[in-house]
Amino acid sequence: MTLLLLMLALAGYLVYLDHTVRQQFEGRRFALPARVYARPLELFVGKKLEPGQLVAELKMLRYSANDDPTRPGQYSYKGHTVSVHVHDFTFWDGAQPARRLSVNFSRGAITALTDFQTGRNIDLTRLDPVPIGGIYPAHNEDRVLVRLEQVPNSVVDALIAIEDHNFYNHWGIDPRGIARAFYTMVTGQRVQGGSTLTQQLVKNFYLTPERTITRKFNEILMALLLELHYDKRDILETYINEVYLGQDGNRAIHGFGLASRFYFNRSIEQLELHQSALLVGMLKGPTYFDPRRHPKRALERRNLVLAEMQRQGLITQMELDAVRYRGLDVSDNPGVGASAHPAFLELVHRQLRRDYFEDDLRSEGLQIFTTLDPIVQAAAEHSLSRRLDQIERARRLPADLLEGAVVVTSALNNEIHAIVGGRRPRFEGFNRALDAERQIGSLMKPAIYLTALSKPDRYTLVTPLDDSKLVWKEAGTDDWSPENYDKEFHGEVPLRMALANSYNVSSARLGLALGVDEVIETAHLLGVEREMPPFASTLLGTVNLTPLEVAQMYHTLATGGFHMRLGAIREVLTADGKPLQRYPLKVEQTIGAAPAYLITAALQDVVREGTARRLSQYLPPGINAAGKTGTTDELRDSWFAGYTGDRVAVVWVGNDENKNTRLTGSSGAMTVWGDMMAQLGPEPLVPPQPENVERVRIDVATGLRADEGCSDTVELPFIQGSAPEKTAPCASQSTGKKIRSWFQRVIGKD
Repeated sequence: MTLLLLMLALAGYLVYLDHTVRQQFEGRRFALPARVYARPLELFVGKKLEPGQLVAELKMLRYSANDDPTRPGQYSYKGHTVSVHVHDFTFWDGAQPARRLSVNFSRGAITALTDFQTGRNIDLTRLDPVPIGGIYPAHNEDRVLVRLEQVPNSVVDALIAIEDHNFYNHWGIDPRGIARAFYTMVTGQRVQGGSTLTQQLVKNFYLTPERTITRKFNEILMALLLELHYDKRDILETYINEVYLGQDGNRAIHGFGLASRFYFNRSIEQLELHQSALLVGMLKGPTYFDPRRHPKRALERRNLVLAEMQRQGLITQMELDAVRYRGLDVSDNPGVGASAHPAFLELVHRQLRRDYFEDDLRSEGLQIFTTLDPIVQAAAEHSLSRRLDQIERARRLPADLLEGAVVVTSALNNEIHAIVGGRRPRFEGFNRALDAERQIGSLMKPAIYLTALSKPDRYTLVTPLDDSKLVWKEAGTDDWSPENYDKEFHGEVPLRMALANSYNVSSARLGLALGVDEVIETAHLLGVEREMPPFASTLLGTVNLTPLEVAQMYHTLATGGFHMRLGAIREVLTADGKPLQRYPLKVEQTIGAAPAYLITAALQDVVREGTARRLSQYLPPGINAAGKTGTTDELRDSWFAGYTGDRVAVVWVGNDENKNTRLTGSSGAMTVWGDMMAQLGPEPLVPPQPENVERVRIDVATGLRADEGCSDTVELPFIQGSAPEKTAPCASQSTGKKIRSWFQRVIGKD
């Protein structure tokens, strides 16, 4: 009876194991990460692009330099021409075949784009997008699935020779190997094990790594069941996609498909004999035989694999002699962990969570095409790190005291081009661009002035503002008496100059006259979603926002009053390339075109003659950038937000302990902004003039109309009907002088 019960229990257990084996093997065999890509670089005649920028992107794609780029993934750069053999790639709108292109440049733009083989001109093409990371399953496993027919014979032969030379003849187990394994566990001695490929697959795929008799027993039973239900090709293909082959930071490299790219920068189909032997040899200990860290060990192990292949007749002596003295040929550019751009990837992940379950993101192999521009991202990272180092040295500040964040968006649509979460951009720590809520200081002021300029019957760019001492009394709070940065008062100041010089007192008086609630409502119309306290001090930026929130605010200014929710995702495809989710652009005009035009003109004055005038050291003439510096109490935060014709960028500099940095907006964040823009070659800012806006020449001294006779004038925009009607004394005096001069000539008098 006891024996019968034991047999029934064993039978039941076998049924359970059989169900487990088949369910996981036939179902979702692998948890595939969502793979995230940057925007694909579009190439067309007339595109503004330097050849060095194209080469830099090719290097990010791990293309290799070759004088004759005959294979996909190669390029050459000679004179003013870049010849590149692009990979085939399936985009959201269809597949693009691999082909060789010739790209000619002149004066910072593409002048010719031709198909190398046919000589025909190409209207438009794209590079395959730069992979920027993934959203990984548990333990950060990453892999690229391959079919067995894609795998070179050299990989399969090496596997059979080294790991399981009897693979095609056994039923999943090797009795002699099992005996050796049990002997090892019982005696504790290190004896060469004998697990078959099937057993290794079971151990990795279904079981824990513990070394116990129970686990070994399960491994044997499951290997037999696996061989019972599936043929050798299925088992071998799954093994090739499953095995662990190294570590890239916190990303685990699984499968030969990804390993061939990680170590050799080529697809598995392109592996040569000696490269296949190296990967197979690493299975014994991917860390111990890491070819980048331990090349001597890796070379010895590779040659041992080659020798064993020759001994078993899988390669000839001639083939062995041809490759045994070759180098490892490992690529020079290893990976950077789960992502080279963790701050941007985190934003992508957060936005995806609105539409997808977390488990799907980590297991269904989704393809995420984002808006990240690698060229812009590289410039932002480089400028932030370099400038903070320079500032600390120049001001004798402690090393690593300063931190920062950068957000760059398009000024033409809602796409985010770069996110830098700190001066160590590869560090997956606190993401200051998304999560550092800091007082924004004077970056709030454009909301005040925009509110005023929306009332042309009361305010224009030349309306005088009172910059005298202010004491504001409000029930429930202490008296509030703001000061200017220079500790002085400036009497009556034209509205545009009060903003250009960032005068606190006149700005506060203006905001109080308009009403704090109305200014806050303007900030909401600009895209600030969080609630703001309805206190007078909010007018001068005591509200806490993140750099991304500030970017949203200034983006609406840059687009002429059109609000677009900033996004980091373009398209989402399934693992087999089918479109799954689109992220259409939603546009709403929340600010009138005329007031938006006027505030941009005022912010251009900030750069031209106000607190940001030192930007001229970075930008070429004619860019006409608009921007605003921001400095908070006790110099804790340094901000600069600005835009050109093609980009909006926000930079914050401070420290994580919220202490004095000894930096203003212009001496800190603005230098990062300028350095970055100088690398990117921005487009001039020339906003379209609304129909109800006219430009009038104004005498600077009086704020009245002027003519050519006035020496110090400026042409300013006004909403029709709001410009000064009176003329300046210089204009009338000039007219009188002209009349007298004409009369004297007529009567012949001096």
